[in-house]
Amino acid sequence: MSTTAASHLSPAFPLRAPWGTADALRAWQQEAVDAYLARDGAAARDFLAVATPGAGKTTFALRVASALLERQVVDAVTVVAPTEHLKHQWADAASRVGISLDPRFSNAQGAVGGDYTGVAVTYAQVAAHPLLHRRRTEVRRTLVILDEVHHGGDALSWGDAVREAFDPATRRLALTGTPFRSDTSAIPFVSYAVGPDGVRRSAADYSYGYGRALADGVVRPVIFLSYSGQMRWRTRAGHEVSAALGEPLTKDLTAAAWRTALDAQGNWIPQVLAAADHRLTEVRRGVPDAAGLVIATDQASARAYAAQLRRITGRTPVVVLSDEPGSSARIAEFSAGKDRWMVAVRMVSEGVDVPRLSVGVYATSAATPLYFAQAVGRFVRARRRGETASVFLPSVPVLLQHAAEMEVERDHALDRSPGEDDGIFAPEDALLAAANRVQDGPAGDELEFEALEAEATFDRVLFDGGEFGTQAAVGSDEEADYLGLPGLLEPDQVATLLQARQSAHRETRSRKSAATAASAAAHRAVPALRKELNGLVAAWHHRTGIPHGAVHTELRQACGGPLAAQATAEQLQARIDLIRAWALRRR
Repeated sequence: MSTTAASHLSPAFPLRAPWGTADALRAWQQEAVDAYLARDGAAARDFLAVATPGAGKTTFALRVASALLERQVVDAVTVVAPTEHLKHQWADAASRVGISLDPRFSNAQGAVGGDYTGVAVTYAQVAAHPLLHRRRTEVRRTLVILDEVHHGGDALSWGDAVREAFDPATRRLALTGTPFRSDTSAIPFVSYAVGPDGVRRSAADYSYGYGRALADGVVRPVIFLSYSGQMRWRTRAGHEVSAALGEPLTKDLTAAAWRTALDAQGNWIPQVLAAADHRLTEVRRGVPDAAGLVIATDQASARAYAAQLRRITGRTPVVVLSDEPGSSARIAEFSAGKDRWMVAVRMVSEGVDVPRLSVGVYATSAATPLYFAQAVGRFVRARRRGETASVFLPSVPVLLQHAAEMEVERDHALDRSPGEDDGIFAPEDALLAAANRVQDGPAGDELEFEALEAEATFDRVLFDGGEFGTQAAVGSDEEADYLGLPGLLEPDQVATLLQARQSAHRETRSRKSAATAASAAAHRAVPALRKELNGLVAAWHHRTGIPHGAVHTELRQACGGPLAAQATAEQLQARIDLIRAWALRRR
């Protein structure tokens, strides 16, 4: 491409238009639309657009849909989204650009009402009745927009259904911010190319990564604040285990320490939530409506974290427990309002558009790069230049690695072992299902584990691939310096401030270390000096017959200072020098 997006920022920048409705396209969106419309024939049937979360994939897709409808290439539009909430979000956005989608279409309904150009459905809906959706697609020339298409890679359910239902489509536009999965199931209607290493990877028709979007000012820079700490838990055998989160541990110990940290009954969660609320207060000085989101592992944890936030802030946060009736309305109300905090389980992390989210707490055990990228994507949507995002997370090696690689663009690789991400690093769909499962009591393995103690320690700040700060106590001045970073900063200003604060902290620690060393040296020197002085006083007594006490008194009067038992090293040295001078003069 001959020009960069930065030189063609749309009139909508720096202010952000409603989700999916910008009148003027950003430069990358226009480039992607041009790339799409330049295709014809068989090459135009499938198109994969990969754009970092928050960049505006919906606006791009709706512009393509409008063009195809206007040119009479298609007569209908079907949007397939991961969740019920996103169905309505898509329908609302489409209505603003003149495309009427029915988000309440059900499989039982069968046919689409005459007032609608198409429908918005979920992958689960398609999986439940793929032949119904195939018939709809065959009846009218249809553009199918597959939102977050990586969800179609589950070969056991959604993947096969998506292929069956939309194989007859006239056009298919696949969208994703993260075209990779933790398993090796092929994503429907996505092309794979063999790389130099022999591995087949997904091939995007247009890509717009986080690094480029950050340089263009389309997304916010993300500051990661990681917290470690001492954890203690009891195993199924009744043994108590203690370990420091963030230190090199085995996979099992890391999982247990991580799980202990996330336990709402320990101190780690309330300490980190309090730090995050402190950060949100600072951000609100420059961005008055800024909000925070806590992403929890499950419904029970979400409720417990909400109770902690209520104790910390004195206000009840908005809680979205699952993809249930009313959740979309609560999210929309929160997005338009000024409440400080929302707490949700994993399902809220993907695609949900709340542009004022600026501070996040990653309080979940999900660890796949796909899920992490989608979760962080909730905080990067820029509304005006200078906004920053802050994400608090446990000091777990895999999460720190994901944070350090924010700008790495990954493709979905097919030729890998499907068991690579077992255990706590399990594939996304299973994690999502577990997060939204309602349980009457703890699962079997939960009965065999008991978190006993969790204390947080401020670990470090990660930004733009660099690390800043060193371990410090929660509530320390060093932690406060990082929590107090201004909420409105350009990326280069963030890096400059972090470097300056790290240098200042290193200098302070160096001075304290030198003072401590000097104090320790004095502590060791004073007894030796006192012993030397007493020996010289005794020798002077034997030489002159003057009592010991009288000699000490005369030395004190001449040199100043308290009794020898309370004298400093400098005062003792002065008396030693004086009595030696007496001896040389023979007084």
